Amino acid sequence: MSSTSTKARTRKSPAQRSGEILAAATELAREQGLSGLTLRAVAERAGVASGLIAHYQPSMDDLIARVYSDLVAAEIRDVEQVMGTRAGAAGRMAMLIETLLDGTREDLTVVWVEAWALGRRNPALAEAVRAQMDAWHRMVAAVIDGGLATGAFTTPNSSDAAWQLLGMIDGLNAQSLARGIEVEGYIPKMARAAEILLGAPEGSIEAQ
Repeated sequence: MSSTSTKARTRKSPAQRSGEILAAATELAREQGLSGLTLRAVAERAGVASGLIAHYQPSMDDLIARVYSDLVAAEIRDVEQVMGTRAGAAGRMAMLIETLLDGTREDLTVVWVEAWALGRRNPALAEAVRAQMDAWHRMVAAVIDGGLATGAFTTPNSSDAAWQLLGMIDGLNAQSLARGIEVEGYIPKMARAAEILLGAPEGSIEAQ
């Protein structure tokens, strides 16, 4: 006589399966950017059939937007924590510049650059990009407002200054992808530019 043993299968809940797919897509985006999030690629990374991805994530555009939002929201939380380790608005601004230009966030730079481009044809992603850019702006403007309250900064418009700082930092990081520049070398220059823009004393925004 022979007997056949079958391995019991564990049926996962929709929430569990959806979470696994999102985790796989997030991991893939960190490695290959948002352009790497195709139905087939996500299915392979999650170890499931493409049809299952389509069942739990009917819209790849929405999945890409969700992955982008989660990655950027986590980055903002991380940067806020890092800035909190420095005292005073000038110290927090210095830490912001150092953190964003230390050369360790290339994976997120790729995600940002691709999101700006892919958002032209993905309305869900475009909306997510606008929301996260606004979140970044609020965080930086709050640091500047704190400096204005204590007299560390004297810029007439914290909102405009925040957008300009973010534009300069984003531009340097984006160029590093194509030009191969080491953005950390720009930290002192960016700190001096921030001092001029914010009306802060020379040397007050200095990385440690």
